[in-house]
Amino acid sequence: MRSLPTIALAGPTMVDVLSWLLLAAAAVFFSAGTIGLLRLPDTLCRIHALTKADNLGLGLAAAALMLQAESWFAAAQIALIWLLALAASATSGYLIASRCLDEAESSDPRLEHSGASAGDHDAGAGSPR
Repeated sequence: MRSLPTIALAGPTMVDVLSWLLLAAAAVFFSAGTIGLLRLPDTLCRIHALTKADNLGLGLAAAALMLQAESWFAAAQIALIWLLALAASATSGYLIASRCLDEAESSDPRLEHSGASAGDHDAGAGSPR
C-alpha cells in the first residue's frame, strides 16, 4: 500500500507577523481619526485629529504593504503613493483651516488683522513710551 503524501504546512513568517501588526496599528489610528472627526467640537480640531491620525495610519499600512511587495520597485511605488497622500492631506487641511479662519474673521470683527507685521509688536515691547 502506498501512503498519502504529507504536505508540510509552513506557519507565518516574521515578515507576515510584522505586516499584520502594522495593519492592526494602522486600523487603530484610522479608528482614532474617525472618532476625532465625529466627536471633536469644531472644524479646526476635527481637521487636526483627522489629518494626524490618518497620515500615521496610512504610513503604517503602506509599511505593511511594502514588506509584502515582490520587488523594490513595487515598494518604491507604495512609498511614492504615501508621500503624495501626505502632501494632499496637508494641503487640503491647510485650505480648509484657512477658509474656516477667514469665515471666523469676517463674522467676528475682533479677529481682524491690524495690518501690522509680527515684528512690529516685538520691537517696542521693552522700550518706554
